[in-house]
Amino acid sequence: MDWDKLRIFHAVADAGSFTRAGEGLNLSQSAVSRQISTLEESLQVKLFHRHARGLKLTEQGEELFLTAHEVFAKLATAEARITDARERPQGPLRITTTIAFGSIWLTPRIKEFVNLYPEIQVSLVLDDRELDLSMREADVAIRLWPSRQPDLVQRHLITMHYHVYAASEYLKENGMPKTPADLDRHKIIVFGEDAPPIEGLNWLLEAGVKSGHPREPVLRVNSNYGIYRAVQSGLGIGALPDYMTREAGTLVEILPELHGPSIDVYFVYPEELRKNKRIGVLRDFLVDKLTGGNL
Repeated sequence: MDWDKLRIFHAVADAGSFTRAGEGLNLSQSAVSRQISTLEESLQVKLFHRHARGLKLTEQGEELFLTAHEVFAKLATAEARITDARERPQGPLRITTTIAFGSIWLTPRIKEFVNLYPEIQVSLVLDDRELDLSMREADVAIRLWPSRQPDLVQRHLITMHYHVYAASEYLKENGMPKTPADLDRHKIIVFGEDAPPIEGLNWLLEAGVKSGHPREPVLRVNSNYGIYRAVQSGLGIGALPDYMTREAGTLVEILPELHGPSIDVYFVYPEELRKNKRIGVLRDFLVDKLTGGNL
């Protein structure tokens, strides 16, 4: 059966008139009439009763119209699904961030993102090194400092701060410091070599110091996550960023008036991915979570 003739038949049956159907199809009344006559000849049945008040479907015409209507409805549904699938973000998305931020903050929240966008195949690359996005070692980075790589798009997400924590076990054994100067009598955990490029990270060694000589730490670690675990073990006192606060349930904040350096969190990706839908929905998700009081 000729598809165009079936389409014209459906329009005529729906409109009840050659003229009205022709207007919708951008065809003349005579052209529509000829197509219907040709279809009737090929099927060897009458599809319409023609009378002065318009057209009425015959029994065979009714049967063909119901079938055609069902077919066109299914086609419209299929077209909508195809369009929706084409417009929804899908495909692989490789995200990199630091071990601490990825392990403690991002990973517990990625389930919600995956449920929202099941067509996106997420890979997390947790590494304290700055992966080369221009070489596509990852598609997008969440960085806790400005990128040192050129030709990247950077969006500032949020500014966070460091606060001072200790395990309750440690405080029972060593007492609670009342002033920054009291830290002289406590074990301090700070960053060591290969620390993140954030100025003043080891501020706790000098906070409240009157002698002019920085304190000697009990331990140096090259990552926030290492400091977090060391503090959690009861080894000593350490400074941790805001995003660890919720996870620090077994830890006690001390000297709340002390504030360390700020951390600017950036969403970073290559220029050529500016209009990528996967990048866009991840950015919006992170903005919502980071700025909506969900640290």
